[in-house]
Amino acid sequence: MKIITIEEDEKYLRQISKEVDINDPDLEDEIKLLKESCKRSDVLALAAVQLGILKRLIYLKNTNLEIVRKQQKEMTKTEEKYDEARVLINPVITSRKGLTEYWESCASCLDNMGLVKRPYEITVEYQDIKGNTHNEIFEGFESTVLSHEMDHLDGILHMDKAEKVLVMKQEDRIEFRKTHDYEVLSKTGDYEELRKKWN
Repeated sequence: MKIITIEEDEKYLRQISKEVDINDPDLEDEIKLLKESCKRSDVLALAAVQLGILKRLIYLKNTNLEIVRKQQKEMTKTEEKYDEARVLINPVITSRKGLTEYWESCASCLDNMGLVKRPYEITVEYQDIKGNTHNEIFEGFESTVLSHEMDHLDGILHMDKAEKVLVMKQEDRIEFRKTHDYEVLSKTGDYEELRKKWN
């Protein structure tokens, strides 16, 4: 299944995804599609809407910053098979703390890279494939990756939140990030207040 881009159907990507019925007979197949699409693509995660599935469903492939840095700096293929294989169904952020900054990119947004501030720590309530509810804290880079995907579920693109946007091919982004790394501005404090302070 092909990842939808802003060039092909930005209007679709800007829709709000619907809550998932845990007993939906299509759910397992949709999760398999997300997994296979993540495997085939150079992405860290995917929201179902990016594949034309308008449901509140996220697949996390890689939120490990050290692996991301290694791949960028060494252009290595050794971690290609690394896959967290984490599925979050109907995720909701219940709290945000701290502040980070990162030049984000997105398979759906083509060559548009944006400097985005995100919370350092988020608490997320979500369901797993068995319908069990979890409350989990995500910190640092994993918070950034998941916050980006959560925005997709509400029809928001990273460019909408970016302070600056650059148009840059993937190979140029890799070089750019060697000198513009992920930055933690604050690990504590109210996220909204910190954003106002740093703007």
